[in-house]
Order: sequence, then structure tokens, then C-alpha cells
Amino acid sequence: MTLRSIPASMDPAVVATIDGELDRIVREHRADVLLAIESGSRAWGFPSPDSDYDCRFVYLRPIADYLTPWPGRDVIETPIVGLLDVSGWDLVKALRLLVNGNAVLIEWLMSPIVYRGDEQFRDELRVLADAVADRDRVARHYLHLGRNQWRLRESSGSLKKVFYSLRPAMALRWLHEHPGKAVAPMHLPTLLEQCELPNDFIDSVAELTELKSRTREMGSGSVPAPIEKFIDDEFERAALEFVSDEPRTRQHAQDLSAEFFRRRLGGY
Repeated sequence: MTLRSIPASMDPAVVATIDGELDRIVREHRADVLLAIESGSRAWGFPSPDSDYDCRFVYLRPIADYLTPWPGRDVIETPIVGLLDVSGWDLVKALRLLVNGNAVLIEWLMSPIVYRGDEQFRDELRVLADAVADRDRVARHYLHLGRNQWRLRESSGSLKKVFYSLRPAMALRWLHEHPGKAVAPMHLPTLLEQCELPNDFIDSVAELTELKSRTREMGSGSVPAPIEKFIDDEFERAALEFVSDEPRTRQHAQDLSAEFFRRRLGGY
């Protein structure tokens, strides 16, 4: 079954341009686009009127392209035009990063905005992600990302950048409250719904999100105290909680991922 989930709030002309760009990539790169989603503030649940369109996709090339001593690039990138940014990863690259604890593919799989995709592929890859994603490594990915954005916000004073720290902090809170899980939602409202949080924090996030939704330029300003405390506390806790760095074999995860890849290639 083909996946398609586009909110009515998205510009139909831009969506049509993305569809056309994906069609061109299929033709010119001989690539099978297995899943194409939105991966930006629109999918994260806190868009502004001038938010970019960030289409990301996973693709597979013909078998012959993988049977050569000189493999091609494992990414496809297109020039950024205005608010439009379209790029994708070869399934090989996506699986390698997944096994190594990179949370980006996990987020693509959880995006609520889907331009196109094979439902069975997405569902099976979600199952694989649950099986092979390293919880501590994923958490450290979010901690590193969130801390970097928090430092940038402190130096710039930008209120917009608060969200780029808040979402990783919420992902860390979700992982804390869901022991044994490694695949957190990417959608901020969903993260908020699935965690136990103080009311003043929830209200502050709602107010800031509403401001961002109607303001092209949020400017600088002080961070609401409940949000600032939450982000600081979550980063501090995560730094102590997700510290496991015990040598562990990745062979099982690699074997599962290799089997998944071969199955998608048609059983080679």
C-alpha cells in the first residue's frame, strides 16, 4: 500500500514541486524511493509561517550498483531553492547509521508527514529499528544535539532556537519514562502527550508554539522559566543516566540489518 499524508496547511504548489523533484530523482538516478517524508519544524509540530520544506527520503538503487568495486555516493542531494530542500540516503547508509545509534532515520520513520512510501517497507523498518537501535547511543545523540542548540541559543538569544533544544530534551524525557524503548516520537505534541509533565511547563510550551506559528521572526528574548528549567534538568539527568559504554557486540544488529537489506534487494 502506498503511503501519503499531507496536511491541508501545506502549500499545494510546494508539495507539487516536491513530488516532481522526487519523480525526477527516480528517473535520473535510477533510484527506487522507498520512503519520502517531511523532516523539519512542520513535522516536529512547531512550524512558523516561513518554515522551510525539508523533504528527506530513503532510496534503493539497482542491484548492479552494489556489485562494483567503485560504488557511487550514498546520498542524493538537490540544490536548495527558496524554502525547498530535498535530499536522501541510500538504504545502505541509513542502516549503517541506525546500527551506530544515529536517531535521524528513526525520526524519518516516525514523521507524520509522508510524501510517498511503501507502507510495508516503513513498517518493517520500524520493527528493525526497535530491534537494533541502541537506547544509550540514541539518547546521547539527542543530548549532543540539544546541548549544541542550547549553547547557540545562549549566544544568540534567539527564541526560535529554544525549540531545537526543547525537542531533544523532550525526547530524552520520553526515553527516561519509557525504559527499554529506543524509538521516541519525533512530533513534539506527541512527546508532550506521552510524558508526565508539570502544568506550568505544558502551558509555557503551548504559548511559545502559538507565538511561533503566527510570527515570521520571533526575535530574541528570555526563555520562559519553566522551559529553561526543564531543558537544563533533562540535559543534566541524561548526562548521568545514558552513560552505558560497555563493549557490546553489534554483530546481531548488523546481521538483522544485512538480512533486511538483502530482502529489499529481492533476495540476492
